Amino acid sequence: MAVRLEMRNMTKNYGSFKANDSISLSLNAGEIHAVVGENGAGKTTLMRMLYGMEQPTSGDIYLDGKKVMFSNPNDAIENKIGMVHQHFMLFPDFTAAENIVIGHEPMKVGFFDRKKAIEKVQNLVDQYKIPVRPNAKSASCSLGEQQRIEILKVLYRGADIIILDEPTAVLTPLEVKGLLKTIRELANQGKSIILITHKLREVMEVADKMTVLRNGKVTGSVSRQETSVDELAKLMVGRDLQNLSTLTPMNGKPILEVKNMTIQEKTNKPILDDISFAVNQGEIVGIAGVSGNGQSELLQAITGLRPIQQGNVYLEGKDVTNQPVASIREAGLSHIPEDRYLWGAAKQATVEETALMGYHTKPSYQSKSFLLKKPFRKLVKDWITKFEIKAGSLEESAGNLSGGNLQKLIVARELGQETPILIAAEPTRGVDIGAMEYIHEALLNKRNKGEAVLLVSSELTEIMALSDRILVMYEGEIVGEIGRKDATEEAISVLMAGGVTT
Repeated sequence: MAVRLEMRNMTKNYGSFKANDSISLSLNAGEIHAVVGENGAGKTTLMRMLYGMEQPTSGDIYLDGKKVMFSNPNDAIENKIGMVHQHFMLFPDFTAAENIVIGHEPMKVGFFDRKKAIEKVQNLVDQYKIPVRPNAKSASCSLGEQQRIEILKVLYRGADIIILDEPTAVLTPLEVKGLLKTIRELANQGKSIILITHKLREVMEVADKMTVLRNGKVTGSVSRQETSVDELAKLMVGRDLQNLSTLTPMNGKPILEVKNMTIQEKTNKPILDDISFAVNQGEIVGIAGVSGNGQSELLQAITGLRPIQQGNVYLEGKDVTNQPVASIREAGLSHIPEDRYLWGAAKQATVEETALMGYHTKPSYQSKSFLLKKPFRKLVKDWITKFEIKAGSLEESAGNLSGGNLQKLIVARELGQETPILIAAEPTRGVDIGAMEYIHEALLNKRNKGEAVLLVSSELTEIMALSDRILVMYEGEIVGEIGRKDATEEAISVLMAGGVTT
């Protein structure tokens, strides 16, 4: 295969910090090349230099054997390089077709030719077998379809090299399978793909070649045939990963009980319809389901973020239905929210202030209504060490942290509450494999101490690895419960799609 792209000895310094240290990689025509590594390993910085968003301190880029330099993304796009970012950049009130052609709209007599735009987009859909509804408003599309719209945007602009930045971060298992199929189809049609990710099983399923980064340096560059998930993980982390603690049944008393919960809004069908379940001492109960089937609303109702029209929530026998968030937390609940920016942190607050949220009322950190910062700072520094949170200082704005590092700070804060029950929604979203291992072990330790965890995750492997019982939600209802011994990906996926297991 012909070499399309070479990056030679790419180095990027920020003051004395070396984000990329003499990194080299090559990309062939029709090849899928995964760049893998933990958060902070240098993956995104490397791709930002390729896409013209950052200028290298040193190093060279060659495109089809010719040395090039991109001063901005427009230069990269003109050279047929496109990038699909982790956070989608769509106008919610525009249709898929309008989002795809924006900036390069087909015109007729000086006006936007909507019919021609739809025709062009449909041709792309047919050519690359990427299922998108050209007339659907992006706000009504699933995250998987929004992802496909973003891919079609770069294809519409003529990209031959496509950079995908953590493309499966917010997708369900079924959507992930569809995306991997799309990526392979693009490669089969001659497109060259760079896949930035830390999800090694997906890498092994779709990538032809992998370059592994750790602390800004290349630790290995291998083909799929030469490696394994365990070997890639070792290259990423620098050590062998530990096995998770074993789970033994505890049969404890109920800690959290949800009884006949119904949430009805303006639509005819309830968002949640007569939901009942319990989470007991010494167990992790997982909730699986395709995004948008009521999981978010359920957690918001339990934690006091959304009113309940019918039904009750009990914590250790105490009715906390529709109580304020602070009262529910004081009753013994901690919460890792699914949206770290909306619910879990204040971007303008410092790292220390973000860590302090929920602790400022505790007697051990107060004296005559004043905060005792010294003992609390020691606690935060311990969290930073244990979770390997990369922060410049405690005074740095939380919004300046990478998504993964902010997630680790929130997880540390909520686990540190040591409450009878923890609600963990997407606890490892965006974190690196080493932190994921630590978070999983921490959740199991909480369970093994006789406390309880309600886990919601779009990662089926995470649900299956950690849960004693798995509840599956579909269209606002719990449609099935599967015990740990009977849990298979096939059985759970059938329920998630609204089917019935036999």
